[in-house]
Order: sequence, then structure tokens, then C-alpha cells
Amino acid sequence: MEFVPYPKTPRLKRDIVITEKLDGTNAQVVITKDDRLADEHIIAETYTPDGLLMTMRVGSRSRWITPGKTTDNYGFAQWCYENQAELFKLGEGQHFGEWYGQGIQRGYGLDHKRFALFNTARWGRHNPDTPKCCEVVPVLAQCSLVEVDDQLAYFRKHGSRAVPGFMRPEGIIVYHTASKQNFKVLLENDQLPKGLTE
Repeated sequence: MEFVPYPKTPRLKRDIVITEKLDGTNAQVVITKDDRLADEHIIAETYTPDGLLMTMRVGSRSRWITPGKTTDNYGFAQWCYENQAELFKLGEGQHFGEWYGQGIQRGYGLDHKRFALFNTARWGRHNPDTPKCCEVVPVLAQCSLVEVDDQLAYFRKHGSRAVPGFMRPEGIIVYHTASKQNFKVLLENDQLPKGLTE
């Protein structure tokens, strides 16, 4: 039997980043290089200036999706196909975000859909490679763990930062820098398991 060491325990009182929890559907763009084992899930490909093949797959929270009425998820795969030139700027990796807006969950009063990337440290105004077709989840605060309740009160009073004027935001995401883990806090029914709130 292989020995598995007990993992290090991160310290609780470390910096956190609080972002808006958007109410849409989880989505991901996966870009890989030199993927010679092409499959039906690849929706786009391109070559780098030095001739390296890059492929794009997209997914929901639980499956690969492709453009098409029965194989897509609220049109996200089709949108990725149409915006592939910009999305390839994400580079190699698995890029998670929220696909939200018209016809998805709360809708936010929008007449269109948007894709907001989760990794605020990597993407945003500070990174010129951020695809123009993407936004980044709004950062509400970079603070200590004890300030979470203050941020919730402010968020309840002022509403969504992603869509100003929308006063029923879903909640916040707290990224704990030491554990590298996300935690969610909902503004409604946070104490109830997900199955009991639907």
C-alpha cells in the first residue's frame, strides 16, 4: 500500500477575496496544445505562430457541450464557437466562469447572455490578454475573514455589481488564499441545503 501523508493544514485567518456569486450556469473553456487525439468535443482549433496546434473544448459543470439544440447549454458552446479567436487568448488550461443573463436563472434583467471568468487574480483590466468577449466576476473586497458580514450587508443594500440596479443578487464567493478554496454565502436561504431551496 502506498503511503499517503496527512496534508498541511492552512491557517484560517488569512486574506480572502470576496466576489459576486452570479446566478447562471457554470461553464468552462478548455484549451489544450498539440492534441492529436481529436474527438467530437473539440469545437475549434488554431495554430500558434510557431506551428503548434491548439484545440478548444467547452463544458458545463458536468459534461462536454457542443453547438447544437440538444448538445449545448443555454447557447454557451455556440457563443464560444463564434468568439473562438478571442477565447484562444485564454491560453492553455481549464478556464471556469459563469454563463448568465437572458433566460438563465435570475436573468438579471438582461436582453443578452454574458460569460464572467472566475479567476480574478489572472483576468481583468490588469491583464491585456483578457478576451474582449469576457468579463470577470466583480471583486467586492480583498480583506480578512472577519469582514465577510460587513460585505454581505453592503451587498444586500447596494445590489449586484455585475449588473448595477439589480437588487436580488444571489450571494458572494469567498476565496480563501491560504487554502486555495472557494466558499459560497447566499443572501437567501444560506442555511438550507440546495435541494430544499428549489
